[in-house]
Amino acid sequence: MSRQRLTLNNCLMVNNLKKLLVLAFAAASFQQAYAQHDSPPPGKQAKPAVEDEESVSTILTINDKEGLFNSTASFSFDVKNTYSTGQEGTVSYQLTDEKGVQVKTLSKPVKIGANGHERYDFEIPSLKTGFYKLNMMINVSDYDDTTRRAFGIRADQIQSAYKKPADFDSFWKTAKAELATVKPQFKVTEVPEQNTDNRRVFLIEMKSLDNLTIRGWMTLPKTSNKNKKFSVLLGLPGYQVVLKPIVGKDDDLAIITLNTRGQGNSRDVIHTERDAFISYNIEDKNKYVMRGVIMDCVRAVDFIYSRPELRHDQILATGGSMGGYLAIALAGLDKRVTICSAQNPILSDVHNLVGAVEWPMNDIKKYVLSKPGVTFDQVVNNMEYYDTKNFATTITCPTLLGLGLLDPYVPPANGYAVYNSLNTDKHVMVYKDLAHEVSQKYKDYEGSWMRDTFGLF
Repeated sequence: MSRQRLTLNNCLMVNNLKKLLVLAFAAASFQQAYAQHDSPPPGKQAKPAVEDEESVSTILTINDKEGLFNSTASFSFDVKNTYSTGQEGTVSYQLTDEKGVQVKTLSKPVKIGANGHERYDFEIPSLKTGFYKLNMMINVSDYDDTTRRAFGIRADQIQSAYKKPADFDSFWKTAKAELATVKPQFKVTEVPEQNTDNRRVFLIEMKSLDNLTIRGWMTLPKTSNKNKKFSVLLGLPGYQVVLKPIVGKDDDLAIITLNTRGQGNSRDVIHTERDAFISYNIEDKNKYVMRGVIMDCVRAVDFIYSRPELRHDQILATGGSMGGYLAIALAGLDKRVTICSAQNPILSDVHNLVGAVEWPMNDIKKYVLSKPGVTFDQVVNNMEYYDTKNFATTITCPTLLGLGLLDPYVPPANGYAVYNSLNTDKHVMVYKDLAHEVSQKYKDYEGSWMRDTFGLF
C-alpha cells in the first residue's frame, strides 16, 4: 500500500511513536546545547498566590496564536486581585519598534475591586510592516509590574534592505575548492564503553579546511544485516558547546553530531575564550573562523558520502542557534543535504542586528577596539558573506524554521528576513511567548516530517 509523502505544510504525526523517540531525544539534546546564553523569561509575571496569600496577578495575551497580524494588532490584559481591599492606579503600555524607537503609548486609570478580576482589551490599527515590542505596565495600590511581549505586522512582506554581495557565490565556491584540495583522511574508531544495548558509538575524525582536524560522533543501530543502510541525522553545534554521542531506541537512523573547529573535542588548534570565538579573525573575510566552521560542515557531508552504511540521499541537517545558522549555511552551499531544520539561527540579517541586540554585536565591537586600523563598519560588511539570509537564497531542499518572538539574539524581523529569502518548500513555526528556544511541538513536527520524507515507518 503506497503512502503519500507529506509536505512541510501538510505534516501529520507518524503513528509509530517509537520511531519518534530518537529525534525527540536528539532535538532535546540540541535544545539544551545550542543556547549560547541563558534566554530571558518572556516577561515578568506575578508569582502564583499560595492559599490564603493576597496578591495581584496579571496575564498579557497577544490575540493571535502566533502573534502575527495583517494591520491591526490586538491584545488583552487580565488582572486578578485577591486582596480584600480594592486596587487603584493605572494600566499602560509602551509600543516600540525592534530597535527601541517609541511608536505609541497609552495609559488609563483602573479600579479593581476587592477579590476582583478585570480584563482590558486594546487595539492598535494602521501599523507599518514589521515587528514591535510591547511593554505592558500595571501600577496599582499594592502591585507594580511590567510584562513584555512582541507581535508582527505582515511578517510575510519583511525583506532585508541589504542585498548579498555580488561575489557571494564565487566567494564560497573558492572556499569549497580549497576544501577539496585537503585530503579528508577519515578515521572511525569504535568506543565500546559507550555502546548501548541497541547502538554502537564511534568517534569520527577528519581533516578540513586549513588542514585542521575536526571530530564528532556517530552512533549506529546494531544490526545483523550487513547491507543495511541508515538515513542520517546530522546535528550541528550551538555556540561554544560540546556535542556528545546521541543514542536512542530506533533501529533505522544514524546520528552524527559534529564538533566544528573551536568546539567540543575539536579545540586543539582554535581554543579561544567563549566570548572571543565569534570574532576570531573577523576583520578578514578570508580568514574569519566561520569560513572554516562552515567548511567543516561540508566535510561532514563528505564523510557521510564516504560511508557505505549511510544513505547518501537521506540527510537531515539540523541545529539551533549557531547550529541553526550552520544548517542553513550548509544547505545553501551543499545540495547533498536532503532536508534542513533550523531553530533560532544566529547572524540573521547582520546589518539589522546593529542597535537591536547586545550579542554578538557587543563582543564584536570589543574585538574591533583591540585591533588598530580595523573599523566596525568594515567588519559588518565582511559579515555579509556570512549572513544567514544570504545562504537562504540558494537553498533548494525543503526547510523548516523555528522562531521565538522574544528572542534577544535573533529578532523576529531578522528571522523573517531569512524565511522570506527562502525560495523552496518551506514552513515556519512561530512561538510568540518564547525567546531563544522552540517547543516540544517543533521537535515532534521535525521528527514526523523527517520520518515521512525518508520513509521511516
